[in-house]
Amino acid sequence: MSGEPKRGLFGRWFGRQEKPAEEAPAPDTNEPKTETTPAAEPAVESPVVAAPEPPPALGPPVEVVEPLVETPAALVPEAAPAAEPPKKTSWFQRLREGLQKTSSKLSDGIAAVFTKRKLDADTLEDLEDLLIQADLGVETSMRITEAISKGRYEKGISADDVRAVLAQEVERVLAPVAKPLQPDFSRKPHVVLVVGVNGSGKTTTIGKIAHKYVRDGRKVMMAAGDTFRAAAIDQLKVWGERTGAKIIARDVGADSSGLAFDALKEARDGGFDLLLVDTAGRLQNKAALMDELEKVVRVIRKLDPTAPHDVLLVLDATTGQNALSQVEVFRQRAGVTGLIMTKLDGTARGGILVAISAKHGLPVHAIGVGEGVDDLQAFDAGEFARAIALN
Repeated sequence: MSGEPKRGLFGRWFGRQEKPAEEAPAPDTNEPKTETTPAAEPAVESPVVAAPEPPPALGPPVEVVEPLVETPAALVPEAAPAAEPPKKTSWFQRLREGLQKTSSKLSDGIAAVFTKRKLDADTLEDLEDLLIQADLGVETSMRITEAISKGRYEKGISADDVRAVLAQEVERVLAPVAKPLQPDFSRKPHVVLVVGVNGSGKTTTIGKIAHKYVRDGRKVMMAAGDTFRAAAIDQLKVWGERTGAKIIARDVGADSSGLAFDALKEARDGGFDLLLVDTAGRLQNKAALMDELEKVVRVIRKLDPTAPHDVLLVLDATTGQNALSQVEVFRQRAGVTGLIMTKLDGTARGGILVAISAKHGLPVHAIGVGEGVDDLQAFDAGEFARAIALN
């Protein structure tokens, strides 16, 4: 009996695989329960059951980290290159694009007229018709054909030579009227009244002028005198926020002449350098509306007999021949002192500016090619002539 426990002990330690499980001795109630109790088995097995789920403390899954560690740098896809900012075109290039309609018509027409033809009376007549159709005006067209015919009659002439003469003659007409706006800031304020027909771009032009002079350190006020349109009032307020210029506005339907009076009084009391007064768009053939514009001028002069110091007529470059009658009527009724041409956007009929300048001789202060704050620039006769004739 004494050897049996030894074999049982040896078998339990070294010969466990040789004994079937059912031959194990029955548990003895006198032995400690920890030796044979099966309760310890689940404690050993429980980690195996929980193993498939990694502990949260192990960090991100392997598949996220693995490419960063093991993938060769050459195989990592390159990031898409950042989009390049659009190249800023020069002012002259934008002007050429704005006058594309006029210049293309002239260039194609000149090429057609002077292909394998001598310079004779019929050729000159065809050229003159072409120039008039491009809105250059009868007077300017006759001057150009006369300049081309000198020394070349009954001789061959190339289309390039014709365009060169055209550019010279257009510049000759425009050079005397190319005068930038030059407010007299000793007046405190210098008053500028801005007029024009509906949709010509008056309000936007005022905002751009304000931007320029605020940037130059001047104290600027804008008066929302187009009291017929809520949109015009709101638009000028936006320009005020954008430029930092002060805005004087009233409710829709308010008396525009009264608003102009109040604005001038406040600008004078506040020591402002420049007062820009917007006006309601009006057709030049509507007498009642033109009477209201004259009233604005009269009321302003009650405070300052010399005001307005400038009356700017804003012309839409797409209107063509109608711009001529606008200049005539506004000059007569409102005392226009200078011109600004806007909307040179590729559909413009810019040749009309040459006809206006030849007929009226009014200063052309600036031209606009877009809606941005820097899209209104001082008028340059040479650039304008080259953009029309040599495009």
